Amino acid sequence: MTPRWPVVLFDFDGTLADTIPLIVASYHHALGSVLGEEPADDEVRSWIGRPLQPVLEERYPGRGAELTDVYREWNLANHDELIRSVAGVPELLDDLHAAGARTGVVSSKKGETVRLGLRAVGLAQRIDVLAGQEETELHKPHPAPLLYAAAQLGAAPRDCVYVGDATVDVEAARAAGMGAVAVTWGAGLEPALAATRPDAIVADVAALRTHLFAPAPG
Repeated sequence: MTPRWPVVLFDFDGTLADTIPLIVASYHHALGSVLGEEPADDEVRSWIGRPLQPVLEERYPGRGAELTDVYREWNLANHDELIRSVAGVPELLDDLHAAGARTGVVSSKKGETVRLGLRAVGLAQRIDVLAGQEETELHKPHPAPLLYAAAQLGAAPRDCVYVGDATVDVEAARAAGMGAVAVTWGAGLEPALAATRPDAIVADVAALRTHLFAPAPG
């Protein structure tokens, strides 16, 4: 098998790991306990993929820092209990490495939190580079974090593909000049993902594998 791209970069939440129930519950806990609010799940899911505090500050001006602290305390306390693996992901990463590709994670979360999640689902040793929130001043949909990860691997953007579950993931990949693959097992809704015109939309890891590897010569 030959990888279509020498470098495959992934979002973490909702892509490499099933963290969406954990994130949604964390938002509901913070907003419910501090403000007595309970926004709809679809609204909460639309926030995923962007840095936490700016999202909360934008939605609740003047309360972002307080809500972020409450969110993170609850999230960390319940992290390992609620996080779930995505079936087939460890094997996919192993096969990409065996075929000569390098892999990375680009996330809007703090790097330490992403590392905690990678360890929880057994992926920490399968990743070559991690670009967390601290690495760049600008965040998805800006291409800066994706370009940072590519630079750390000495790769040109055209040799990279970014795989994610949110519209900001596809937008960032396009802005970076990279391939873009959207997955539907995370936070994003398929119609919204399709509107961003990724190279492919895949519903499971088997379909993702098919797209990441070039077909064998016939």
